[in-house]
Amino acid sequence: MPETPSDFLGVLSARLGEKHVIADPAGMESYLVEERKLYRGNALAVVRPGNTEEVAFVVQECAKAKVAAVPQGGNTGLVGGGVPHTGIVLSLARLDRIREVNPFNATMIVEAGCILKTIQDAAEKVDCIFPLSLASEGSCRIGGNISTNAGGVNVLRYGNTRELVLGLEVVLADGRIWNGLKSLRKDNTGYDLKNLFIGSEGTLGIVTAAVLKLFPRPKTRVVAFIGCASPHAALDLFEGLRQTLGDALTAFEFMPRFALDIVLRHAPGAVRPLSGDHAAYALIEVASPDPEIDLRALLEKALGSAFENGTIEDATIAASEAQNAALWYLRESLSDVQGLEGGSIKHDVSVPVSDVADFIVTASRACEEALPGIRVCAFGHFGDGNIHFNLTQPIDMEKPLFLAQWGRFNRIVHDIVHAMNGSISAEHGIGLIKRDELARYKDPVALDLMKTLKRALDPQNILNPGKVVALEGDLPPALPMGKKG
Repeated sequence: MPETPSDFLGVLSARLGEKHVIADPAGMESYLVEERKLYRGNALAVVRPGNTEEVAFVVQECAKAKVAAVPQGGNTGLVGGGVPHTGIVLSLARLDRIREVNPFNATMIVEAGCILKTIQDAAEKVDCIFPLSLASEGSCRIGGNISTNAGGVNVLRYGNTRELVLGLEVVLADGRIWNGLKSLRKDNTGYDLKNLFIGSEGTLGIVTAAVLKLFPRPKTRVVAFIGCASPHAALDLFEGLRQTLGDALTAFEFMPRFALDIVLRHAPGAVRPLSGDHAAYALIEVASPDPEIDLRALLEKALGSAFENGTIEDATIAASEAQNAALWYLRESLSDVQGLEGGSIKHDVSVPVSDVADFIVTASRACEEALPGIRVCAFGHFGDGNIHFNLTQPIDMEKPLFLAQWGRFNRIVHDIVHAMNGSISAEHGIGLIKRDELARYKDPVALDLMKTLKRALDPQNILNPGKVVALEGDLPPALPMGKKG
């Protein structure tokens, strides 16, 4: 550490300007508390560089002084990956320029602080799309999306963030800048360095800019909401639609009856999509850049066949963009309304697509047997095997008592996921919350390789220390909300 924190912060202020080095508690507070308000952290200051060179300068000074730097974008992460224990919060919010849009090359170069919705809008202006789509897209920033390898509702057609990135610019732990901003579809010159940093949650380097892939903008889309008798029937529907519709099937989202019930109960303006109740629901979207394709006719035919063979019980197909949006609203409101039903123990997991229905049934039964009255809210991206297996407290149970059992239900759910050769983190990352879980379930050789990479690229352990993998001397995995570290 420097002789005094003020000496260190003074050096940063001289370069960045005093208003971009925030050290007062009130100004820092929003940077110290994570999205779910489960944990809060501690920091010397929040530092807000305005360009890549200033990021590099800050990291160089941190390396000299052996001060931790915790990168943060929109602070919308769900695993505590941006919660600092000490050192500085390195906010990338000011790095918000779109440097280039090239529709012919179908690429865009953006800085890490760009809000995802801003990127989507810029792509649409050149008749393209950037297909990453999340509930937090109005506030999350692309650097965080890249650092967690975010998923979202369009993974089925376009892939995770990893598949949407062609190149990166990264500030390394010693302050050097790696310029990998190439817009190439093929580059076989040695190791694929960008994939070291995508999904590393800022522990190996700090992403400051990226080359993103663009795609033709769909000229027509149709959304349908379907009632099924079970998760297995919904999986049969997915397989049938995938075979008949191919790449036109861009999204397939699953919801249980409980999920729709609470959306209808709490989400303003939500309208019941089907006349009856069903054990399972699927929200699907089909889209095409060809305006001449009659997607509605294709979907009607496919759903008609599914109804005749007993795969589905009922369905409604949107007849306008307004109705498309109304059906999507039922799915997109779900994350917000869960909290209105009480405490929620959340799991972001994935299993092979062929096992996703078995997982939901098996894990639901196990949790219901462990705590009678628990309400399972298992929903998500059925088509890529990613389920948000969330557990809502029993109606007659106190919230603190329920949340105190998080570790117990982690063991139940994650053991089942592991037995199915799945993953305990599908799209949210590891951060603080799942660090110890990763050590339990990750292949030991893989975990050792991850630690080797961390030590090689960040030998002083100053980049987001204590996240993803635990090294000797790291602090405990989380700080309880309301207690300062």
